[in-house]
Amino acid sequence: MSGHSKWSSIKHKKGAADAKRGQLFSKLSRAIIIAARDGGPDPAANAALAAAVQKARDNSMPKDNIERAIARGAGSIGDAQAYETVTYEGYGPGGVALLVEAVTDNRNRTAADVRHIFGKNDGNLGGSGAVAWLFDRKGVILVPGGADEEDVMLAAADAGADDVQLEGSSFQVTTAPDDLARVREALDAAGIEVESAELTMLPRTTVEIGNEAAARKLLRLMDALDENDDVQDVYANFDIPEGILEAVA
Repeated sequence: MSGHSKWSSIKHKKGAADAKRGQLFSKLSRAIIIAARDGGPDPAANAALAAAVQKARDNSMPKDNIERAIARGAGSIGDAQAYETVTYEGYGPGGVALLVEAVTDNRNRTAADVRHIFGKNDGNLGGSGAVAWLFDRKGVILVPGGADEEDVMLAAADAGADDVQLEGSSFQVTTAPDDLARVREALDAAGIEVESAELTMLPRTTVEIGNEAAARKLLRLMDALDENDDVQDVYANFDIPEGILEAVA
């Protein structure tokens, strides 16, 4: 299973117990603001905004908050220009590649924070281009494994999905970024439950983490990055075997 799917599952399980809702809504709002600012306020014509809005809805973010974030991004209220997107690249324990996407109003502060987190958790922050080439931007939809495989494949394929694979306890439906919303709508129309749907970075190759100590260090690093207020998403190319993952997650 790809690092994306496992990390999403880990965060989902942990979120039920210790989610910091205010921090989550702040990150979701920033994603909407940036998407609306860069691609316009109409989700139908802006795939990144459509994905950001859907992710906010999936996390029960109030409609007023979503609309306010869109308005801010469009320049109707507030100053969306205060934020900029920054990507950091590096390696974690076991040689795992990490791609960190942040939205910040203070580049120096965020860079210092991310560098400190890497250093404190046995990671190494690299320069631009160090690991980005190992990832591709994709839309990913997770469907519970209890769904009928043929129904999932037919609905996804008819809507233009690139691939459907059973990854652990979920089906992973992969799409081109611009096709994410259409494929999700097709699954919804077919009565197929969707766990999550988001634009993400999928690794081209994975690095297996074969012992608990390295797995714990890696997940500790990813947790620390994820908990930073400016960090939006953390992507990695790890592959932790299920037995080890259950022991450390």
